[in-house]
Amino acid sequence: MKLHSLYSFFLKSTALLFSGAVLLPLSSCKSVTYTENRVQVWLTKGDGSVKLQQQKPIVFTDQSNDLQDIEIDDSQKFQHVDGFGYTLTGGSVEVLNRLSSSKRKALLQELFGKDENSISISYLRLSIGASDLDGEVFSYNDLPQGQTDPTLSKFSLTRDKDLIAMLKEILTINPKIKIIAAPWSPPVWMKDNGKSIGGSLKPEFYDTYANYFVKYIQGMQKEGIIIDAITPQNEPLHPGNNPSLLMVSDQQRDFIKQSLGPIFKSNNIKTKIVVYDHNCNKPEYAINILNDPEAAQYIDGSAFHLYEGDISALSTVYKAHPSKNLYFTEQWTGAKGTFNEDLNWHTKNVIIGSMRNWSKIALEWNLANNTEFKPHTPGGCTECKGAITVSDKENFTRNVGYYIIAHASKFVPANSQRISSTQAEQLSTVAFRTPESKTVLIVQNYSNNTENFNIKFKNKTAPVNITANSVATYIF
Repeated sequence: MKLHSLYSFFLKSTALLFSGAVLLPLSSCKSVTYTENRVQVWLTKGDGSVKLQQQKPIVFTDQSNDLQDIEIDDSQKFQHVDGFGYTLTGGSVEVLNRLSSSKRKALLQELFGKDENSISISYLRLSIGASDLDGEVFSYNDLPQGQTDPTLSKFSLTRDKDLIAMLKEILTINPKIKIIAAPWSPPVWMKDNGKSIGGSLKPEFYDTYANYFVKYIQGMQKEGIIIDAITPQNEPLHPGNNPSLLMVSDQQRDFIKQSLGPIFKSNNIKTKIVVYDHNCNKPEYAINILNDPEAAQYIDGSAFHLYEGDISALSTVYKAHPSKNLYFTEQWTGAKGTFNEDLNWHTKNVIIGSMRNWSKIALEWNLANNTEFKPHTPGGCTECKGAITVSDKENFTRNVGYYIIAHASKFVPANSQRISSTQAEQLSTVAFRTPESKTVLIVQNYSNNTENFNIKFKNKTAPVNITANSVATYIF
């Protein structure tokens, strides 16, 4: 293209952009090609009027202007990404299985596939036994009151047969999906209170419980399901959930160094051990464990939620132990939240915030629920909103959690690497280089006004605007 023609095309393109971009249907993705100067744009507005819709592309130019800049520097490289996704709770499986066979198959393809209509979820979290978003409490070794089974002779994954079946469906769509798993409680006979709620793991059952993890990992592997990582306990400082367990930092440290780590090693278990798995207000929990060399030798990293504290806690742990990985494993959207508030807070903190603070993953909470925010255990979460709400066998709704994750998962595949991107006063950003050598920039505008800015990359400039309270992903 001649220089004056290119400049003319740029003027027309930016005029279209600043006068209100034209929306393209989701399926139009297949017709878009990446060129050196074109930037693909996908947008979700906080008012819900636009949801993950492709916009007219913008173009890089050599022309200068007075707009604020978001500069991307791919020479500054940070952590590699394992993926984005959700927890596949037992309740999620139950409601997804209420869809007709054709609807379920199409939805799983949309969630986990890689075609133009898919959002390409690349990471899942599982509960080891029941979470509070199962219809009832169970473990894989439940016994009549008063009985124990130190040899785990009655261990069985039967209660998870439906979940295992769905995971097999998912693996046919994305064989490379990674999985982290966490227990909400051990079998109650291992606990000092003998109940599903609260209590602590009895030290005499440390080895038995470590072997419980081994049996779980080996049992899932026999089904063709590889567990990439586990945490010893979901939310170890929240013993009021059902099910739950209190496991303070010293207890988790001792369990890992005395039992879990050595028993994984003796059984040649390659599954990563990730500590903590709770809120950002207690980074000292993970640091305390990682400070112990005997425990740290078995530990890959630490995991966080953000119901309390600040997302910068991940960087606090990273600075204390830069050789250990970080994982962001849970954040829920609730029945009383608004699309605008949740889209913007979660994108800023869970997606952009966790990635800028060294996390390898960003996960929202449950994948699916019904219209009454069920199923859940007695005493479990009554307001947790899944990414998908299933209303009947032919109908479901995509909720805000779907779009929060999709703005990253659809465009940032596993093994992408975070690269440097600057922030602006009203704009939060994170950038990646993908294995296919594409650059992806996620921008969240948390102001109440349209923000105009430049994407600056390798001495070229692409002028952009993003509407108030919106999220956009740019790919080039």
